[in-house]
Amino acid sequence: MRHCLLFALAIVTCFNAMFADGYKNPIIPGFHPDPSVVAVGDDFYLVNSSFCYFPGVPIYHSKDLVNWEQIGHVLDRKSQLNLENCGVWGGIYAPTIRYDNGRFYMITTNVTNGGNFLVHTTDPAKGWSDPVWLKQEGIDPSLYFEDGKCYMVSNPDNGIWLCEINPLTGEQLTESRRIWDGTGGRYPEAPHLYKKDGWYYLLIAEGGTEMGHSVTIARSRNINGPYIPNPSNPILTHFNVTGQSNPIQGTGHADLVQAPDGSWWLVCLAFRPQNGDHHLLGRETYLAPMRWDKDAWPVVNGNGTIALDMNVPTLPLVPVREKAVRDKFDSKNLGYEWVWMRNPVMDNYKYGNGQLIMKATSVTLDNQLESPSMLLRRQEHINFTATTSVSLKNASDGSEAGLTVFASEPSHYDLYLTRTSKGNEAIVLRYRLNEITHIEKTVELSGKSNNVELRVQGSPNVYTFYYSTNGGKSFEKLADINTRYLSTETAGGFTGTLIGLYATSPAGKGEGVFKWFDYEPGK
Repeated sequence: MRHCLLFALAIVTCFNAMFADGYKNPIIPGFHPDPSVVAVGDDFYLVNSSFCYFPGVPIYHSKDLVNWEQIGHVLDRKSQLNLENCGVWGGIYAPTIRYDNGRFYMITTNVTNGGNFLVHTTDPAKGWSDPVWLKQEGIDPSLYFEDGKCYMVSNPDNGIWLCEINPLTGEQLTESRRIWDGTGGRYPEAPHLYKKDGWYYLLIAEGGTEMGHSVTIARSRNINGPYIPNPSNPILTHFNVTGQSNPIQGTGHADLVQAPDGSWWLVCLAFRPQNGDHHLLGRETYLAPMRWDKDAWPVVNGNGTIALDMNVPTLPLVPVREKAVRDKFDSKNLGYEWVWMRNPVMDNYKYGNGQLIMKATSVTLDNQLESPSMLLRRQEHINFTATTSVSLKNASDGSEAGLTVFASEPSHYDLYLTRTSKGNEAIVLRYRLNEITHIEKTVELSGKSNNVELRVQGSPNVYTFYYSTNGGKSFEKLADINTRYLSTETAGGFTGTLIGLYATSPAGKGEGVFKWFDYEPGK
């Protein structure tokens, strides 16, 4: 009897844990802006912008809206994603994911090459179609399906425009019609259409993707309008007294989803300032519950703000696999976290059998048109440690291979192993800050090293750089460099910081050989 009671208690405890209240924001940390989400049965799928990085549009899967696992990228071949001559803030802007009649659709904009297009698939983890190009311009396009019809909204000419399209051919079936200009905030964008209780709801973002970002909503009985704004707009913003001291800022660009249990949820982007009012991780993906009473306007999290610790009821929680700290490069396929800048030259990379080999080309990290030999992954935590083991092979003078903390071509910190004119090797710490390039520290090594371990440790105020020449038994500190110089507020732009491995050579000769890479979140 006692054993039965203990077993029953264990079952109740597990059941309660599955339905535990609360979760932590952001739900997808680091550079994951412009989230869009769709529910298909009890599965949720979410996509984000990717700008100049390839593959494009990371796609995530979840069973509970809290725990997400990346299942690939929507745009994973050049026929889908041409990033030639793409600036770091060009390329793929806000995507929207939708589902209709057994088929998934993702619509987005390549602002550098081609404009608005959509792709489709019956299985989001097994490849998407080539682009279906669309006539209506603007950015942040979205789709709405109803009664066999497909509608597209986007924001040309600082307004929200609507048309009907054939989603399989791209043919525009009706003239574009301006349906709402927003509430007067700058940059009305990110439109999404929904229908509830006989009302068509039009959700948009206003104020620009900065401190003044906000989410507003309007509704109409007719999809063509007129749309009447919510008297209590904005429904989400931290640009007010309530949100002014919140550690989350820039809330906006939202999408809504209804869970199988009938509850409504909102995903949005926002950023976390550090080192004063600077933010480095980019715009991240956040989650909030939404109350939506019959015939009433939606209310986000009770008061239109969100928090890092959300003490609210959740769906039954279904944890996902934790990411491994170490990438051993022992697979013929790279992990989904890795991306290239622009379309990569794949002949410059070899991976598998416990190492990553990069050809050291003459394309430097400062080049704003070509793709350097560089693999990057998003910095997902303010506090973290990244370490790698690197050596040079067949290198000429000036060749280098190492770690970079990369915001953009004009703004990055580099810790690398280089071949000197004396035929020796050296460890160098360098920073590039727009017009300024500076060697912070150089450590000469005697002869050629088999492997050097390089490390960067992130914290709110500084990146700290280390090296080891004894197999990681001990590390020597090189320097602290202030984080704020890579922030959006200083360096510009609206992507986030990435941690990269790279190799370059003035003569285009030699290779950087990386045995492994560790990324470990801090506390």
